[in-house]
Amino acid sequence: MSIKAGDRLPEATLQRIRDGVENVDTRALFDNRKVVIFAVPGAFTPTCSEKHLPGFVEHFDAFRDKGVDVACVSVNDPFVMQAWAESQHVPEGMMVLADGNGDFTRALGLEMDASAYGMGMRSKRYAIYAEDGVVREVLVEAPGEFRVSSAEYVLPRLP
Repeated sequence: MSIKAGDRLPEATLQRIRDGVENVDTRALFDNRKVVIFAVPGAFTPTCSEKHLPGFVEHFDAFRDKGVDVACVSVNDPFVMQAWAESQHVPEGMMVLADGNGDFTRALGLEMDASAYGMGMRSKRYAIYAEDGVVREVLVEAPGEFRVSSAEYVLPRLP
């Protein structure tokens, strides 16, 4: 079953690179804040690199002006996520998080089988808005679509 409004975000460990690989607990990351978590099927893939992440980079200040943090999650390793963030000029303060084994993605119930594309288990494309670790809205894309998880769609829906 997929996560829905009113549910707590699941507890899982994600990774990011700061002074080496850092394991971070989702409760520590997402509790006590307003956050949009958006997921992409894969770093460096076309829609993710040409539209999805760039939209959040472009509108990052507008999210911050609303008091909302932004986190990008993908079933990739932290080194790939760091290289992708650097290549996309991700601003300081935007969280780029690796869910290498897909634990967070599975706990959300938002995994997909991308084996037909040589990618194995990946995340569906989505955006979740949460306050203090509680989900307020879940926007999941239909297969092959990119609309409801875009920064341009999510931003005006925020309180």
